[in-house]
Amino acid sequence: MNNHLASLILRLGFGLPMLLQHGWGKAVKYSALSTSFPDPLGVGSELSLILAVGAELVCAGLLAVGLFTRLVSVPLIITMVVAFFMVHAGDPFGKKELSFIYLMGYCSIFFLGGGQYSLQKAFGLSSRNKLLNWLFQ
Repeated sequence: MNNHLASLILRLGFGLPMLLQHGWGKAVKYSALSTSFPDPLGVGSELSLILAVGAELVCAGLLAVGLFTRLVSVPLIITMVVAFFMVHAGDPFGKKELSFIYLMGYCSIFFLGGGQYSLQKAFGLSSRNKLLNWLFQ
C-alpha cells in the first residue's frame, strides 16, 4: 500500500505543477512563443514548442491521473534532459535545478509505475503481454 500511495503523491506532485505552471502557460502563449522558443534539437522553434507542450501539458495530465504512467513519463524525462543538459547547459545549477528535480521525479515515477490509485487500475486497463502491461502501468 505504501508504494501505491507514494506513486499517487509523486504523480500528483510532479504532474499537476508541470501541467499548470509550464504546459498550460506555453499552450496559452503558443502564438507569441512559436517563433522565439528555444530550439536545442535543431527542429525549429515551433516544433520544439509543440513537443514541449505535448510533454508538459498532455503527458503531465495523463501522468497525474495515472493513465499509461510509464509510457507518458518518457517524454517528460526527455524534456527535462533537454532542459537541463541543453537549454540550461551554461547556467549555474541554481537556474537549472528545477529541471533536475523534475527529471529525478519523472525517473522515479517511471520505475515505480502508476500504482493502484490510478485511472489505469480503476478502468482495469491491462494487457496479457507482461512487457506491455509493465510499460502501460
